[in-house]
Amino acid sequence: YALIGESFKNWRGMQESGGRRIKRAIYLDVSTIVFCDEEMLARFAKIQYITAHIERKKQELAEYNKLNHVDLSHLVNGRRMTNIGTFRAYVQAYLKNHPQINQEMTFLVRQLAPTSKGLPLEIYVFCKDIVWANYEAIQADIFDHIFAIVPAFDLRVFQEPTGTDFQALGESQ
Repeated sequence: YALIGESFKNWRGMQESGGRRIKRAIYLDVSTIVFCDEEMLARFAKIQYITAHIERKKQELAEYNKLNHVDLSHLVNGRRMTNIGTFRAYVQAYLKNHPQINQEMTFLVRQLAPTSKGLPLEIYVFCKDIVWANYEAIQADIFDHIFAIVPAFDLRVFQEPTGTDFQALGESQ
C-alpha cells in the first residue's frame, strides 16, 4: 500500500550515476558590476586560477577591437572585460579544480535573469560524494569560499536591508 498511497523519492539514478546535484545561486548586487580597468585586471591576474584566462581574454578583446577599428576612448565602445565575467570565470576554474566535483557530469556556472534581489549566478554541478552529510559539507565548503571571495572582485552579495543597515542609515543623517 505504501508504494501506491504515499509519495516516495527514487534515489537510484543518483546512486548509479555517481553524483549528487548541487544547484544553487548566489545573488550579486548589480550596482557593483563594472568594466575592469587595468588596475583591476592586474590584481585579478594574480589569482592563479584565472591568470591564463585573463591574458587570453585581453588578447581576444584587443584583437576584436583592433579588427573592428573600435574607438576605445569611450567605455561603451568595443568589448571589455567586466568584474562579473571575471568572477564567473574564477568560479568555473575553482570548481574545475575542486576534487569533489564530478567533471564528467553536467557542469554549469551561469547568470540567470536579474531579479529585484540581484543578479543570480547559478552553480549547477555534481558532487562525487552522494552520502547526504558529506554532500552537504562539500556544498557548504564551496559556498563558504564563493561568498568569501566575492569582495576580491569588487562585487557585493545582495541581501535585504537589516536592522543594522537601518540603524547605520539613521546614524549617518
